[in-house]
Amino acid sequence: MRKTLFAGLFVALCTPLAPTLAAETLDGQQTYDMLFRQGTLDDVTNDQSLTYTRAVSNALKPEAAERDTGTIVLSFEQQQALMALLEFRQDDKHRGLGKFPASVGNPMIMYFYEAIVRDMAEAAGGSPFYIRNRVKDALIQPSEAIEGEAMVGGETVPTQTIHLHPFKNDPNADRMQGFDDLELTVTMSDKVPGWYLRLVADVPGEGDTPVYHSEIDFQSIGAVK
Repeated sequence: MRKTLFAGLFVALCTPLAPTLAAETLDGQQTYDMLFRQGTLDDVTNDQSLTYTRAVSNALKPEAAERDTGTIVLSFEQQQALMALLEFRQDDKHRGLGKFPASVGNPMIMYFYEAIVRDMAEAAGGSPFYIRNRVKDALIQPSEAIEGEAMVGGETVPTQTIHLHPFKNDPNADRMQGFDDLELTVTMSDKVPGWYLRLVADVPGEGDTPVYHSEIDFQSIGAVK
């Protein structure tokens, strides 16, 4: 564990800094490997947890945005294999989001894209199977990994960001209530426990009000509560 950066419990201020430094062109396999990087939980001990916040706005389903805005905690449970547990917390309400083999990597990326599939199907209608397939296909398309920097816990860390557009030129765009413009943005850093610094899904609207916006931000690492 990088003790100078992560000792105890700290709040991550994920603030972008300087302009883009460079962009690396990735083929589809490289895109997938970066997004689903393995071993990202290896430096997190079993008695520690990772905390994220999720903030959602949804012009089509405001009640769903309120339901889904809260805190997500990743902790561990030893079964036959070490499992990563995701739990959603909102005030005094807790609900489990699933268990995943910790050896594979951080399941936050899976939660992120599955939440987007559910939210889009719920808000705009359409088949969740079709939506999921289009999103999954975007995860294996060529992309650019844009290098940058962010302030995390008072220190500058290098980042890599990938932008995906699952429904670009989709033949069903006119029935998606704006979700054909959905952009997924994943910002990662090996200086952050669990790899993922920020996961954003955005559907722009008129003016400054988006049709839909979901943002998951890494907040802290600390002892399990």
